[in-house]
Amino acid sequence: MRTVAVVLAAGSGSRFGGSRPKQLAKLGGRSILEHSVVAFDRSPSIDELLVVVPRDLVAATADDLIGYRKISGVIAGGAARTDSTQAAIGAIAAAGVAECKVLFHDAARPLVSQDAIARCAAALDSYRAAAVVVPSADTIVEVTDGMLRRVLPRSELARAQTPQGFLFSVIRRAYELATADPGFAQLAATDDCGVVLRYLPDVQIQAVPGSERNMKITYPADLAVAEVLLSAEQQQPL
Repeated sequence: MRTVAVVLAAGSGSRFGGSRPKQLAKLGGRSILEHSVVAFDRSPSIDELLVVVPRDLVAATADDLIGYRKISGVIAGGAARTDSTQAAIGAIAAAGVAECKVLFHDAARPLVSQDAIARCAAALDSYRAAAVVVPSADTIVEVTDGMLRRVLPRSELARAQTPQGFLFSVIRRAYELATADPGFAQLAATDDCGVVLRYLPDVQIQAVPGSERNMKITYPADLAVAEVLLSAEQQQPL
């Protein structure tokens, strides 16, 4: 089955600061966005790549990424992550695709590994949805009004990363139901698995092992950490 990767890079990155979108910040000589594009373009598990960016960056991004052979389009996203996912779903549907695997990845995770991509794509051979996760090393607590209310069982907790993968029919149907729900905008999900869990609760989502290296760039300090990780990797002997 054909596999399409969607790199989501339409967010404003307001917590990162600066005058330019976070995804354009440089990491090891490439933009954060390009690192994610490179990973999926190189992956044997990926057949096609769709990039979602702010509307005013579509033309410039398409020019910057012109050398990557798997890119089938650079399209405009929306203000929220879910808006950008819906834009990608619309683009895939408009291409006449009946069914395929779709992997959604945050461009803010530029150090995603080939193993994570391959595992997520392979999981869709047996399951209709999959997500890359890492175990929580910290104890997670529930806090209400500044007070610790409950300690959650760490053995059952994990931190969600991306990519998150779905059969196209599943993610398309989940967003159709979300769009029809007047309350969705008031309690929008922060990732695509959240949409599937809410609107298609019978769909099992396979947990795929990730890694701490697949970190998310949110603040400038995160970029410095990513630089160290990337530099250490580049210095390893072949």
